[in-house]
Amino acid sequence: MPSIRRLSADLGVSVTTVDAAYSQLLVEGYVNSIPKSGYYVSDVYGQNQAEMVNVPKIEEFENNIENQYIYDRDSFDFIKWKKSMAKVFNEYAHLLHMESDPQGEYKLRYEIARYVYSSRGVNCNPDQIVIGAGAQQLTTHLARILRLMNINHVSTEAPGYLPIQNIFKDVDLTITKVPIKEDGITIEKLPTNIKSLVYVSPSNQFPSGYVMPIGRRYELLKWAEDNDSYILEDDYDSELRYFGRPIPALKSLDAKNRVVYMGSFSSTLFNSIKISYVILTPKLAEAFDRIKDLYSQTCSKSEQLCLAFFMEDGHYYRNIKKCRRLFSLKLNEAVASLEKYGAGFVNITNTKSGINITLGIKSEQELGELIENAKSIGVLLRPIYELSNKETKMVSFYYNRIPINNMEETVKKLIDKIG
Repeated sequence: MPSIRRLSADLGVSVTTVDAAYSQLLVEGYVNSIPKSGYYVSDVYGQNQAEMVNVPKIEEFENNIENQYIYDRDSFDFIKWKKSMAKVFNEYAHLLHMESDPQGEYKLRYEIARYVYSSRGVNCNPDQIVIGAGAQQLTTHLARILRLMNINHVSTEAPGYLPIQNIFKDVDLTITKVPIKEDGITIEKLPTNIKSLVYVSPSNQFPSGYVMPIGRRYELLKWAEDNDSYILEDDYDSELRYFGRPIPALKSLDAKNRVVYMGSFSSTLFNSIKISYVILTPKLAEAFDRIKDLYSQTCSKSEQLCLAFFMEDGHYYRNIKKCRRLFSLKLNEAVASLEKYGAGFVNITNTKSGINITLGIKSEQELGELIENAKSIGVLLRPIYELSNKETKMVSFYYNRIPINNMEETVKKLIDKIG
């Protein structure tokens, strides 16, 4: 190759520029330098350059996001959220230069402890709370703790919430599926004389919506005490109860420290927030403390602090009240529209709480096809495989996403698509 000075003169650029270019070619292996001789092109194997991937234009990507699902833009006040986030950046930016606590930011754990005491009757210390990016990640932490406690067996509701059940399955815990009744899981079929965990959602069972009455709750607590076992209470959207007051948590009755309580902010804020938490018993919290430094916190520190200030300023409590009012109106409108347009082939259950209702659809369409057809008009349905059969397809219909003024029209389109 030409010398640095010669190429500099030929191209009319500085020696420094040519020297920098040669140095980069040398580092990447395209040329070799032989002392007192010069630069030589390397024998690079595999000269064919791969074709550039056809990347969609940003406008196509944004349109895809916009049109995937209908969403009610008025369901959450992002202005107040932005004010809380501005507080993080303006007053606490110095904290963002450090990694988040593996257990979660203390400020948020403190606010959660205050909230669950006032709203769910749960009395706990912030040191018992672990924050994570979604219930599935927290369930993985819990599975590790169970291993430390020599607990290898988990009982789950049947039917129940599969993603959590799959976590226990993936970590090779022994799973027993226990049928549910109208008063909750069949306690008489839970294992005895072995340490285990039972996973339940007593205040709003998924997908049935059944509520476990007080008597059965005490029976479940006694089972846990008698068998040196634990209960994982998934209280995923129990604040959103539209008829009467929210039902107190099972954890609020737990005098013997047998209940692990799990909650989430996705239903009451916005879906992408992905901040969930578990409240461990003191004994399980000690076990987690021994292993927590092996893992990194997966929730954004800035979002954790933002949520803490959002709760501290009272915005979260007011948002819960807003959601109850709005979603109760949407629920009534959705049920009325389903009964009007789906009479004869759509059966409706679980209509007292939460952000979805369970539909039994008599359709010749396959379950996957039915889900995709709903998606094509922006409606989110999630399959319930355990209850579906050839004649009736069971799905969860997320009515909360649909603006109330568009509810009847959207339900009519849905019925036309899945009928």
